[in-house]
Amino acid sequence: MLTTLMGSEQLALDSIVYSYRHGFSGFAAKLTESQAQQLSGIWPESKAFRDEGLGAIPSGWKGVCQSGDQFTAAKHCNKKLIGARWFVDGFLAEIGQPLNLTRLGEFLSARDAEGHGTHVSSTAAGAYVANVGYNGVGLGTARGGAPHARLAVYKVCWNVQSGLCAAADILKGFDEAINDGVHVLTLSIAASSLPLYSEVDGRDAIAIGSFHAVSKGIAVVCGAGNNGPFPQTVKNTAPWIITVAASTMDRAYPTQITLGNNKTFQGQSIYTGREGSFTGLFYPGDAGLNATSTGVCEDLTLTRSLVAGKVVLCFTTVSTPVVTFFASLSVRAAGGVGVIVSKLPSDITAQCRSFPVQKSITRLAHRSYSTSAPLVVKISPPKTLVGKLVSAKIAEFSSRGPSSIAASILKGQPDIAAPGVQIIAATSGVDTSAEQGFTMLTGTSMATPHVAGIVALLRALHPDWSPAAIRSALTTTAWTRDRYGIPIFAEGDPHKLADPFDFGGGIANPNGAACPGLIYDMDTTDYINYLCAMEYAESSISRLTGNPVMCPSKTVSILDVNLPSITIPYLRNSTTLTRRVTNVGATNSVYHVIVEPPTGTLVIVNPPVLIFNPNTKKISFKVTIISMHQLSAGYYFGSLIWTDGIHDVRSPIAVRTAMPQLHDASI
Repeated sequence: MLTTLMGSEQLALDSIVYSYRHGFSGFAAKLTESQAQQLSGIWPESKAFRDEGLGAIPSGWKGVCQSGDQFTAAKHCNKKLIGARWFVDGFLAEIGQPLNLTRLGEFLSARDAEGHGTHVSSTAAGAYVANVGYNGVGLGTARGGAPHARLAVYKVCWNVQSGLCAAADILKGFDEAINDGVHVLTLSIAASSLPLYSEVDGRDAIAIGSFHAVSKGIAVVCGAGNNGPFPQTVKNTAPWIITVAASTMDRAYPTQITLGNNKTFQGQSIYTGREGSFTGLFYPGDAGLNATSTGVCEDLTLTRSLVAGKVVLCFTTVSTPVVTFFASLSVRAAGGVGVIVSKLPSDITAQCRSFPVQKSITRLAHRSYSTSAPLVVKISPPKTLVGKLVSAKIAEFSSRGPSSIAASILKGQPDIAAPGVQIIAATSGVDTSAEQGFTMLTGTSMATPHVAGIVALLRALHPDWSPAAIRSALTTTAWTRDRYGIPIFAEGDPHKLADPFDFGGGIANPNGAACPGLIYDMDTTDYINYLCAMEYAESSISRLTGNPVMCPSKTVSILDVNLPSITIPYLRNSTTLTRRVTNVGATNSVYHVIVEPPTGTLVIVNPPVLIFNPNTKKISFKVTIISMHQLSAGYYFGSLIWTDGIHDVRSPIAVRTAMPQLHDASI
């Protein structure tokens, strides 16, 4: 193919970057844009990776440990860390110029230079490590979600410009992982821009690679992205991927802020230095200061003579913890001794160990003082608060649905949520924020390996379950209320009750997922039917699958794709869809339907009772949703629950009503 394109066999050979031959067939090559159009981490010394108590490496493992810069296979791999590979050729080909990665602080090996890969790896499968905390808070025993699981790492991203990953390297990682014999793949990686590419677009390496992994029975878990709380920001939405949103935990670090007039406010911090005396408070947005001064945290302009020795107050509306971190750097550089970031309630605090950074949950300003009071503040050390007083919420930064590709995308939301705020886990040995090899990070990257660990446990418990069955078990048993019965909220401006676009089925419930009762299963044929229903070209679908695909003459309705959720983006009068459930509980079971209809709709399920026995393990049912008011409105949410008195199998419903179709005669 390349020889025909380029006119020379040697030029074709020289252009090849990778050949993919294990999980799927294909290649990556260096081409001009016109030519392309014609063809259309780990840190092994960490205690989290000790192999004490583990038996021999499973006989089915076919992977390798690849030596490289400061990474020796014989020394650094063990019965826990059984595989390590790294892929950089695609990245180097993409930038099109030589790059001295070692000079930039990278390792040309599987060794992690930044800490992100080590953190997520230990969260997914790290061994038990006692007496772990961060800066004196969150003390306890650290462990991964599946602490006895084996771990293989595939380094496909490089610590350049805050992290760059080439599609060719990602695909090569998938290709080798499939051949190596992995059971679960966790990727804390998401596309950098929106809207998303379609699932058959070659630029979406995660969608394409994960399709082939899932078709081989390998579950793939990916992050939803950190672009919330705005709608249509969710990423990694291909229906064969388990997509993870980030929640907070029932843990917080409240900090008392006292003004010179004895007024007190409560914020959050992880700085545990000694409590000092009152210190001067400075707000750079005051009138009368230089016109370039601003009190916005992400755009601070500070003068050392005004800031030195004082605590700086700033305001922000941005959800990412990076804003708080960079505000602290600005204040410290100007000689300040602390910063108070004022924002609506949020559980995100900065990762600062030797500098007090408080996230205030009130609009605090020195205008709260009487005119005679000194402009001073005292910041107390934080307390660690755990339990009922701190309810879990969907993090403000966590990306939300619906899909940015098209409104008709059925899976336009995360599948599940898991803790992703202030997660303490192992990190790189050169991470300056580390404390005894551990650090605290926040993001959907941190939530993803929590779910991957659960998936590994479910895979061990139910080795015959497909990736779709595992996703179904997670989605239909998830918590929509916390363990104290309090509804789960989603952070934003303002806070609101969480809905399926925020957290999919809810927050992951591992024990419930182990015994879900019923599952909504899917296989490769279902995914191909989905792609046909999306009206992608048969040639594009064939390139994705690696086999010729002929879509059925009668188009399959996208609403009938057997996902454990129901999304109807345009409901004018009524619509009927089909779902199929498989009994994985007691052989003789009877399930009755309970419907919580979205506002303004009537939902009818037929049959309303499902009876399973030794001869009947799978049953299809129809759901008819009728609009009670024909007008254009936003999404309303409800649920469909099958219950046998022991299991509640809950599917979220999202419906948006629309105006009736107008005819020419009536216009």
